[in-house]
Amino acid sequence: MSTEPDSPQSTENAATAEPDAAEEPWTPVAAPGAETEAETLAEAAADSRGEAEPESHAEAGSVAVLTDGADGADGAADDAGDAEASEAGGDGGASTTAEAAAVEAAAQLSEAQAELAAQKRERERIERRKAEKAAPIAAGAKLSGKAADLLAAVRAVEGGATPPATVFDEEPAPRRAAPEPVRRPQPATAEAVARPAPAADAVEGVRRVLAGGGAPEALAPQAAAVLGEGAEHLLRDDPWQLLRVPGVRPEQADGFARALLGPECAPDDERRGRAVTVWLLEQAALAGHTALELPTLTDALARQAVPDADAAVQSALAEGEALVFQDALDTPGAARQAADAATGEEAEESQEGEETRPVRVLVGLERYALAEESLADALARVVNSPAKEASARWEPAADAAPGSAGELIRAVAGHGLVLHTGGEAARAEPAALLTAARKLGLRSVAASHTPDGRRRFSALLADPAADDAVVTVPGLLSGAEGPGRDGDGTLALDLLIVLDAPQLDVESAAMLAESLPDGARLVLSGDPGVLWSAGPGRVFADLLAARACPQVASRTPDPGPLGELVSGVGVGELNQVDAPGREIVIVPVRDAGEAVHRTVQILADSVPRAFGITSDEAVVVTPGHGGAAGTRVLNAALKERLNPGPGRFGGFDPGDRIAYSPVPGRTVAGRVVTADADGLHLTCADVSVVVPRERVEQTVRHGWALTAHQAVGSRWPAAVVVLPGDAAQALSRPWVYTAFGRAERHLSVVHGVEQALPRAVAEVPAKPRTTRLPVLLRTQLPVAEQGTERHEQRRS
Repeated sequence: MSTEPDSPQSTENAATAEPDAAEEPWTPVAAPGAETEAETLAEAAADSRGEAEPESHAEAGSVAVLTDGADGADGAADDAGDAEASEAGGDGGASTTAEAAAVEAAAQLSEAQAELAAQKRERERIERRKAEKAAPIAAGAKLSGKAADLLAAVRAVEGGATPPATVFDEEPAPRRAAPEPVRRPQPATAEAVARPAPAADAVEGVRRVLAGGGAPEALAPQAAAVLGEGAEHLLRDDPWQLLRVPGVRPEQADGFARALLGPECAPDDERRGRAVTVWLLEQAALAGHTALELPTLTDALARQAVPDADAAVQSALAEGEALVFQDALDTPGAARQAADAATGEEAEESQEGEETRPVRVLVGLERYALAEESLADALARVVNSPAKEASARWEPAADAAPGSAGELIRAVAGHGLVLHTGGEAARAEPAALLTAARKLGLRSVAASHTPDGRRRFSALLADPAADDAVVTVPGLLSGAEGPGRDGDGTLALDLLIVLDAPQLDVESAAMLAESLPDGARLVLSGDPGVLWSAGPGRVFADLLAARACPQVASRTPDPGPLGELVSGVGVGELNQVDAPGREIVIVPVRDAGEAVHRTVQILADSVPRAFGITSDEAVVVTPGHGGAAGTRVLNAALKERLNPGPGRFGGFDPGDRIAYSPVPGRTVAGRVVTADADGLHLTCADVSVVVPRERVEQTVRHGWALTAHQAVGSRWPAAVVVLPGDAAQALSRPWVYTAFGRAERHLSVVHGVEQALPRAVAEVPAKPRTTRLPVLLRTQLPVAEQGTERHEQRRS
């Protein structure tokens, strides 16, 4: 095994490296790949509060020795351990090198560049043919076969008709797929807000302003939608408002402002300081923070060349662009923050003899501040509202349920809010609770974050008729799933069980809690060891730390070698596990090229041959989208092997596995069906989805290889976890725990980070996030007297 230095392109959801503004001022940023200001903020915040793994950013984990699957060297060649052995010698190196070179070559061309090159070649061919002919050729007169069909389809679309279906049904000639376009990260939201499309004249006005400032005119529709009515005049008056458009960086907005304002443009412009302040807070949200401590924010402003950071913050506060908070600290010796600098007001003198409590000053965006306050208020109402039925009715069900399931039922009988922790096997306990509640005649629903989580939980229910009581969180909030709402707008529920609770961001958690009627019970259940939510906040962890309600820790460990391995990772140990059925295989690799080669081999050949698990039933998990073995490179290689095609539908072909993100931070697995004038047709969890053409680039990726954040909430019969050498710095205990836990029957670890893996498991916890929820909970809820027994789920 070998260890290589980390590449910033390996981080999972970081916001992109910044290219040289002078040479490529409007180069799209490689979203999940490079270090972002958000990560810098996260690191700075960690010094004062500690911070672990923002959703969007690197996650870590460490391991000791798993199995000596020197799997390539010895006879494990015919098992899932694999053909890796046979390829470690002989032509393995050559094929690995060729594969890596081919993948790297494919990655060099963007989809747009490939298209432009193809168009240029086509124009040259046409010109040559014209020169050879004495007379003009009637357009399409001598075409036949596929060319004639394509021309007919083009003319049909241009005329508003439906193109012939046969054009899309035929299999394209195999060739290397174009690489996925680089996407920019965007702040995660609980659900997409329906925003009407801007008027054509408004878009045209913005287009003129962008052209005048040297910015890409393609940004016009997005800028008009984000900035709203009067976007054209707003940009002329304040060019730095362009920073509100996702993906635009400060140096790009500065260039735009210089072109529009000329000599009036200056670094100390109040408009610039205000806009950069808001941009930094949005970048912090990408890293999972709901607010930033004032010193952290001013330091970040200084790094962005804002001359007077304090004045910039004051301006943002005065204009209502941000809010300031003073939260009392419990630590007696903590230094008091300079609240006067943030508010501009004199602090009142404390009374003589009265001890002054230290405070910290936080600055945050209004949407997240209000969401945290609303969540705290709603949870207090849930805790304090009396239940609609006597707790004694639950006793027979609690007595009949075994172990931790009985404890959970008793806790729910007497309390409005209950937290439940445990791994995959522990999901049987909330299933028993749901069954008991329905037998009591209570309106009860369990909500998972993914369709796969819903399917797995439904399989645990004893009553098949209860399947309609299992929904997804997005479906429940939108009204597409579940019981609907009462006349007063609250959910028609007496009990709501939220599964995979660590995935709750502050906005969706607030919407769920606010939607519960008085007297309803709320159970948050999940595995605290997995990665935190994609959106800002760490709701489940904050509630566990607050100890303001009963907590039931499951005593049901996940079974088998995989359960033993993952449980050990959860407590910081990477144990060597006996895997007689080859449930766990370690595949050492020397470099990223070999990692890609072995991954394709395992998914396409070894796992299907040794375990009867098809490639469609397996998943590849890697630390990031970028890098030499990130999702982009792996998906390109896997597509070429498993579903080759020209990628004629925006880089996709029928049959491609995809990861669809209807809103940032939420990923649904699916498959491409076809494409037409309406957009890209997908099937996701047996539901047909049409993605408009203009949204394909930002919302659809190939889905054979995922990041751990994309994969969390789902499980597959087999998982291949890829740890290339450049991913060493991206590893953390929650990342390894989450990635390894995606496998149900078989786990292959393509291992190239040597001792970085055990070190991450033992020493790298989750990156802390700055949130206000713990302080708000202390003021709203009393600390529960009942202690919580912590049970480490480890095999004896």
